[in-house]
Amino acid sequence: MRGSVLPLLALVLAAAGCVPKKAQTPQPASSNLVVLLPDPGKTTAGRAVVSNDKGTLDLAEAGAAVRVTSGEAPKSTAVTPSDVQRIFGDALAALPPSPQHFVLYFRFDSEELTDESRRLVQDVLSVVKQRPDPEVVAIGHTDTTGTPASNVELGLRRANTVRTILVDAGLPASSIAVRSHGEGALLVRTADGVFEPRNRRVEITVR
Repeated sequence: MRGSVLPLLALVLAAAGCVPKKAQTPQPASSNLVVLLPDPGKTTAGRAVVSNDKGTLDLAEAGAAVRVTSGEAPKSTAVTPSDVQRIFGDALAALPPSPQHFVLYFRFDSEELTDESRRLVQDVLSVVKQRPDPEVVAIGHTDTTGTPASNVELGLRRANTVRTILVDAGLPASSIAVRSHGEGALLVRTADGVFEPRNRRVEITVR
């Protein structure tokens, strides 16, 4: 029996040697494009850092772009506005509108808007009406005259004044959140008991 095993083993080995090896198809290197875009309506952008284990590039201007390929250091590349629209147009169109911010100022120790802020209300209403499902946050502020407790109450009355204006314009009350910081978040830092018109305000964010 031992003698019959060796020829069989040799035959198996020979057959194994005759099987052709599959060719290995090289995989293409993956590549990604990173573009720094400004917020809608603006021409400037922030900053971004793109890096991998081969290197790092800093994006500091709107429209700056980097091509990142596996196994290579990031490389700057030129991208035109038409390139951005062609490559990212669908994704950009799907983004929700950017939040917009407004500041309305009030008369001293009052919930009455200044004349300039009364005119600005129309801009707020215009933006709200452009949103399909708007959400608004109104935060009331005061200067440092009066007590901290009374200023929290005054700030809240001011925020509710803005809420009433928006509700009267047709926005559901449930879409508007109101809060008050009183004198706790001064726009202009002052000592206690100082009259400062720029601190008597309501900050509005429309999403």
